[in-house]
Amino acid sequence: MDLKIILDKLNVKYDENLSAKIKSVKYKKSSKEIFIEIDSNEDLESYLNNQIEQALREYFDSSTIHLSYNKISNPYIDEYDLITKEITNYNPSSSSWLNDMSIKIDKEHLQVDILCPSKEVYHSLISNGLSKILQDKLILFDDYKINFVKNINKEPDKELFINKFEEEEKNICKLTELKPTEQSKKIDNIKSDDNKYIYKSGRFKLGDYTKLIDMSINNPNMTFEADIFKIEYRELKNCILASFSVTDYSYSLLCKAFLKDKEIEKFQNEFNNGDHVLIGGQLSYDTFSKCDTLMIRYMEKTEKEMPKDTAQEKRVELRVHTKMSQMNGVTSFSDFAKRAKSFGHKAIAITDVSDVQGFPEAMDASKDFDIKVIYGLDANFVDDEEDVVINYNENKSYNTYVVFDIETTGLSPIRDKITEIGAVKIVDGIITERFSQLINPQMLIPEKVQELTRITNALVENEPTIEEVAPKFYDFIKDSVLVAHNAKFDTAFIRRVFKENDLDFINPILDTLSFARATVKDTKKFNLATLCKKFGVSLVGAHRAVNDAEATAHLFIKLINKIFDPKHIDFNKLNSLKSHIEPEILFESSLSILTKNEEGLKNLYKLVSDSHMKYFNRVAKVPRSLINKYRKGLLIGSGDESGEIFNAFFRNLEVDEVEKIASFYDYLEIQPIDNFIPSLLRNKLTREDIIEINKKICKVGENIGIPVIATSNCYYLDEKDDLVRRIILNGKVGVPDYNAKIKQKLYFRSTDLMLEEFSYLGADKAMEVVVTNTNLINDSIDNVKPIPDGKYPPVIEGSEETLKNITYKKAHEIYGDPLPQIVEARLKKELDSIISNGYAVLYIIAQKLVKKSNDDGYLVGSRGSVGSSFAAHMADITEVNPLPAHYICPQCKYSEFMEDPTIGSGVDLADKNCPKCGHKLNKNGHNIPFEVFLGFYGDKEPDIDLNFAGEYQPNAHKYTEELFGKGYVFRAGTIGKVAYKTAYGYVKKFFENQEDISQTEVDRLTIEATGVKRTSGQHPGGVMICPKSKDIFDFTPIQYPADDKSSGVITTHFDYNFIHGKILKLDILGHDGPTIIKMLEDFIGIDTSKIPLDDKDTLSLFSSGEKLNLDKNIFDVSTGTLGIPEFGTGFVRQMLIDTKPKNFAELVRISGLSHGTDVWLGNAADLVSSGQASLSEVICTREDIMLYLIAAGAENKMAFDTMEKVRKGKGLTDEQIKIMNNLKLPPWYIDSCLKIKYMFPKAHAVAYVMLSFRIAYCKLNYPLAFYATYFTIKLSDFVGEVIINGPEAIKAQIDFINNKETPSSKEQTQMPIYEVALEMYSRGLEFLPVDIYKSKAQEFTIEDKKIRMPLRALTGVGEQAAKNIIEARNDGQFLSKEDLLKRAKVGKSLLNIFEINNVIKDMDDTNQISMFNMF
Repeated sequence: MDLKIILDKLNVKYDENLSAKIKSVKYKKSSKEIFIEIDSNEDLESYLNNQIEQALREYFDSSTIHLSYNKISNPYIDEYDLITKEITNYNPSSSSWLNDMSIKIDKEHLQVDILCPSKEVYHSLISNGLSKILQDKLILFDDYKINFVKNINKEPDKELFINKFEEEEKNICKLTELKPTEQSKKIDNIKSDDNKYIYKSGRFKLGDYTKLIDMSINNPNMTFEADIFKIEYRELKNCILASFSVTDYSYSLLCKAFLKDKEIEKFQNEFNNGDHVLIGGQLSYDTFSKCDTLMIRYMEKTEKEMPKDTAQEKRVELRVHTKMSQMNGVTSFSDFAKRAKSFGHKAIAITDVSDVQGFPEAMDASKDFDIKVIYGLDANFVDDEEDVVINYNENKSYNTYVVFDIETTGLSPIRDKITEIGAVKIVDGIITERFSQLINPQMLIPEKVQELTRITNALVENEPTIEEVAPKFYDFIKDSVLVAHNAKFDTAFIRRVFKENDLDFINPILDTLSFARATVKDTKKFNLATLCKKFGVSLVGAHRAVNDAEATAHLFIKLINKIFDPKHIDFNKLNSLKSHIEPEILFESSLSILTKNEEGLKNLYKLVSDSHMKYFNRVAKVPRSLINKYRKGLLIGSGDESGEIFNAFFRNLEVDEVEKIASFYDYLEIQPIDNFIPSLLRNKLTREDIIEINKKICKVGENIGIPVIATSNCYYLDEKDDLVRRIILNGKVGVPDYNAKIKQKLYFRSTDLMLEEFSYLGADKAMEVVVTNTNLINDSIDNVKPIPDGKYPPVIEGSEETLKNITYKKAHEIYGDPLPQIVEARLKKELDSIISNGYAVLYIIAQKLVKKSNDDGYLVGSRGSVGSSFAAHMADITEVNPLPAHYICPQCKYSEFMEDPTIGSGVDLADKNCPKCGHKLNKNGHNIPFEVFLGFYGDKEPDIDLNFAGEYQPNAHKYTEELFGKGYVFRAGTIGKVAYKTAYGYVKKFFENQEDISQTEVDRLTIEATGVKRTSGQHPGGVMICPKSKDIFDFTPIQYPADDKSSGVITTHFDYNFIHGKILKLDILGHDGPTIIKMLEDFIGIDTSKIPLDDKDTLSLFSSGEKLNLDKNIFDVSTGTLGIPEFGTGFVRQMLIDTKPKNFAELVRISGLSHGTDVWLGNAADLVSSGQASLSEVICTREDIMLYLIAAGAENKMAFDTMEKVRKGKGLTDEQIKIMNNLKLPPWYIDSCLKIKYMFPKAHAVAYVMLSFRIAYCKLNYPLAFYATYFTIKLSDFVGEVIINGPEAIKAQIDFINNKETPSSKEQTQMPIYEVALEMYSRGLEFLPVDIYKSKAQEFTIEDKKIRMPLRALTGVGEQAAKNIIEARNDGQFLSKEDLLKRAKVGKSLLNIFEINNVIKDMDDTNQISMFNMF
C-alpha cells in the first residue's frame, strides 16, 4: 500500500515526490505490539520519520509501535522497461514475439494491460506466476494490477511461426554451458555402459532432479526422469526434428531434439514409446508448438524404479476393479496381473462392478503372467428379504404405534447430533398424543442443513440438550412400535442417544418406506412427499421433524387401512408382503462374490444375467434371494464401506446384532483408512471411527468363525492414476459423480503397505487379515476358466453328408459328370478341410438362410472371405466363383480353365462359342484361393457373412431361432469403450475452468482415459449359436444391449470376439444392396442375375459419363457412377478418374483399394502416379500378398501368416522382413506392406462389384427405375421442397452449402442426393410433386414416365403421419383440411408443410364450407 494514503489519514504532511510503500504490518496480540515495515526508494527525512511514528502512536494509543525502513534501489528506467525485462527473463524465447506485444500502463487507475500477440503467448504468460512477479516488482513504482489480454483479432502467419520457431531453436542449441538447478535429488555421476547410446547436444551439466509440476521458465535448466508416451519425427531443411511427449505423472512436457543424419537411426532404435528416460535440457516457450517446450541436451534410457513388495509372506488381493467396471475403473486387468506377479503374489481376483466382462482378458492375463486368477463380482446388493417390521415378539400383541421423525446436523449417526424430535402416538388406528421438541446439539449446524430444515443455531441455542430430552422421548415410546419413513436412518441416531444415556432400545420398528414399496404399485418414487401427495396427506413445512412425523402418521394410517383392521395388525402377514417388493427399486450396497469352482462360475453367470435382465434399474442389482438361489460354488464377502456389515456398525448396531447379519457371509472385509476419504471429508467418519469399526468387524469374525480379510478395493494400479479415474467419473452422463472432485487413494497396495496400514490391529491380527486369510480364501478356490477350451458348434444331423450332396449335385449340374480334374480336386480339398474341422454345419446353416431368403424373393449378398470357398459357391451361399478364370458350356459341359494367373476374372475373357456343340460359352471364375477362408491347415476360424435386404434381416434372425430353438440363439454382444475423441472431451470438461493445463498433459490424460468401458451393445448382424449339448452359461452371461429391455434383443454379455471360435457366430447383416436389387427387379421385371457383367456400355460408366447423354448445361460428370453403391463417393470416383479401369478385374482391384485403410492414399496411389507400379501390380486385396509371395518363392504358411498380419495392420515381424528381403520382390513391396492398416478380401470385392455393376446396368438402361429406387433408399436425406423446383434451385442449395464454413453432417449427406437429382434432370427426366392421393408414404413411384415423390419427400413429414394419411385416404377423399386432420390424426404443423408446398391448395378449410359449395 502507498505510504501516502496512510499519511493522509493521519494528517501528516509530506513531499508530493515521496515514493514509499508499506511492505508489511504485523500485530503481536499478547504484548499489543505493532510492527510496520516500509520500503522506500530513498532515505526518509528524520522529521518525517518522527511525525509518522508520533501519529501512529496517537492513533493506536494502547499499542507499542515499531517502525523499520528498507531503502530499495530501482534498476529500471520506468514501468515499461521493468515489464519487458521481466518477461524476457521469464521466457527467454520471447524475443520472437515481444515486439508484437502491446503494453498499456494506466497510471491514473494503477492498471497494466498486456495485450498478447496470440492465445499461445497468453496461456504461456498467465501460467507459472508471472502476474505476481510483475505486480511485486512494480511496487517500485506503484501498486499496479496486472491484466493479460488475448489478441483475438490477430492470427499469426504460419510460415512466420515456423521460421521463428526454427530460428529460436537454433539459438537455444548454440548455448554451451547451462547452470544446474537446485532441487531435491543430487546427481553425482551418471554411470553408463560404454556401448549404450546416449543422446547429447552441446555441453550440458546434469543438475538436481525436478518434478515436472514444479518446472518454471524462470528456472529453465532442467534435469528429470520421465516416461515417453508419444514420439513424432518431422523433416526440416537440414535435419530431423524429434518431438517427444514425456510425463513423470505430476505433469507432462513436450521435448524436442534436432537430429543429424548420422545419429537418426541410433536415436530411433534407442528411444520408443513406454521407455523411461533421464533428460536434461532447457525450457522455453515454443511459439510453433504453442506450449512450454524443453530442448533436449541430454537423454538416456534408464531403468524405472517400480513399486516392490518386500514382505516374506505375500498377500492376495481379492477386490480389483478394472477398465471393465463401467465408467469407474481405469486400469486393465493385465496391468494388475503383471504388478501382482512382480510382487510375488500367487493369485489376484477380478471383481468389477455389476459385470464380468473383464473375465476374458483376465483369462489371457493368467496365461501371460503365469498367475492364478480368482473370478468374482462387486455386486450391487439389495435385500429383498428384509422384513417390514423387525424386533417384535410374535407372542405379544401391539396396538400402540409411535410415528416419529428427527432432524439432525448431518447424515452421520456417529458424528452428527439430533436437533429436533417430532412424534405422533397412534392407538388402535387413532392419533392420541404428540411429542415435539427442538434440541440444542451443542455443535454448529451447517448452513446447508439450516437452509433445508430452517432450524438455525439461534433457534436451538436455548433449547434443552439431548441428555434432557432422551428420557422424555424414551417414556413417550415405551411399549410402542416405532414407525418411521426410512427407519434405518432415524433409528441409528436414537440407538446411539439411548446407549449414551443408559436407555434400552428394544422397540419393534416398522418402516413405512418398505411398507409402501410392498403395497403401492403405481408409482416409481417412494419418498414421503410423493406418497403424501398420492394419498392426499397434507405435508406442510417438510424437513421439520414435527411436520414430517405428522404426515407420516396419516400416511401410515392410510396404508394400514388398505390391508388390516388397525386394531389388529398381523406383523407376520405384513412381513409376508415383502415378496411384493420389486427388488430393482431398492437402494443398493456393496457385496463381493468369488467363484470357488466350475459350478460356481456357471451360477455366477446366471446371477449376472438375471441381475441385468430382471433387476436392472439404473444399475444391475443383485437381490439376496438371487444369491440364495445361485449360491452353490460361490463365496460371499461383505463388500466395502457401503456393505451391510460396515453400515450396520455405522448405524450403531450392537455386535450381537451384527453377528446375525454377518452369518450370511463367507468372509468379512475391511479396507484401508484412505479408502474412506470421501466420508472423512464429509465428516461422516473420523479416522478413529474407521479404526473402531474395523476392529469390531474383526471381533465379529472371531466370534462366529468367519475369516476377515483386508482388501485394497482398488480401481487403479498406482496412486497417480486417481486423476484419470476422476476424469472418467466426471464424464458420466447426467450429474457428475461427487467423487470426481475428491482425490482418493484406491490403488493396488503391496503386502508391506497393507501390513503397515492395519498395524493398529496389532502385528498378529494384521498378518492374519492381510496375509493368512487372503491366502486361505485363495487356497479354497479352484483354478477355473471363464471360457472353456475347444470348439462347440451346433449340430444339424447329417450336415456333412448333406453338404457333400448339395455341392456335388450343383457341381455336376454346371460342370458335368465326371467333374473336370481342377473342379474335383478343389471341391474335395475344401470338403475334407470343412468336414474334418467341424464346419459343415456352418455351411448348412448359411445355405438354409440364403435359400429361405431367396424363396421369399430377396437376394442375399456375401461378404468377407466366404467367396473364397468353392463349396460355398456350390451350396448357393455366395455368387462368387473362386476357381481360376474359365469357360463352361451350359449345353454340353465343355470347360476350359485358364492357366495364366494374371487373368483376374473370367468375366474379362473374350466371348467364345463351344468348340464341341457351338453354344455360347459362359465365363466365370475369379481366381481366389480357398486358404484365405480356412487357412492351409484348416486352423483359421471361418466367418460366413451374409448381406440380407435391410427389411428382411429380422426375418433371417427369426428363422435362425426356428432352426436351433429359443434359448440357443443370441445376438453377438459388444462392449463400447471410451474412444480417444470422447476421452479428449472428458479431459477438457474436467479442466474447463483451468486455462494453464498444457496440451501435452491433455494428450497424456486422454490416452490413459481411453479403453474404459462406457456401455454395452450388439453387433449389427452377428448371431451366436449355442449347441443344444451345452448351455449358454457355459460360455457367457446374457443381457439386453445397453441394458435396454425394450430392445427385444438378448445379447451375449461377453464381447463376441472372445467366444467367437468357441461357439458359432453367423453374420446376418442388413444391407442396401439386396434391397436395391429387389426394388429394381420389381420395377423392371427382369432377373438381375442374368445381366451380363462384361457389358461394355455399363463398364464405360466407371471411367466416363458419356453414355448417360447428359445435358451439360445442367450438369456434367467425370464418371457415371453417381448413386452406384461402393463407387459413388467422391473418394472412389477420383480413384476411377485416376485409374480408368478397363475391365471387371480392375474394378475388383479398385474396390479392394477403396475399402482398405492406408492401401490407396499414401501407398498404392503414389506408386501408380510415380510409375513405380501399375494398377495390376500394387497390393489391392489380401490375396495379392499371399499369392505374390508364394509366386516369389515363399513357403505357403509364411505367405499366409504374412497376409494375416498385414491385413490386420500389424505390420511385419523381423523374421518376415528377413525372408522377404531374400525373395524377388519389387523395392517398394515391403514398405507398402508396412503402411497398410486394413485390407479387404478379394471375394468381398468381387461380390460388391457384381452388385454394383448390375445396378449400373439398370442406371444406364432403366433410368426411371434406378432413380426411383435410389431416392427411396435415400429418403431420410431427400429434400423434396428444393428438388421439385428444378436444377437452378438445387444448384443454389449446393452453393449455399459449399459456401458455409462448417456444413452440418446432415447437409453433407444431402450433397450427393442433390448431385444425383441434377444428373437425373440433365438426362431429361422429371419429378412429379407430392400428391395427397397419388403419392405413396415413402416410396418413389414411376408415373407417366416421371418420378412421383412420396409424402415423406417433404421435410418434416414423419413416417407415422404418412402411413396414417395413406390409411385414411383409402376410406375416401378428404372433405377439407379439417377432415384430413381428424381422419389422418396428423398435427397442424403437417398441414402447414402441405400448404407451403401446394399439396392441399384446392382443399377447403372446414367441412361446413364444403357443404355450402355443394349448393
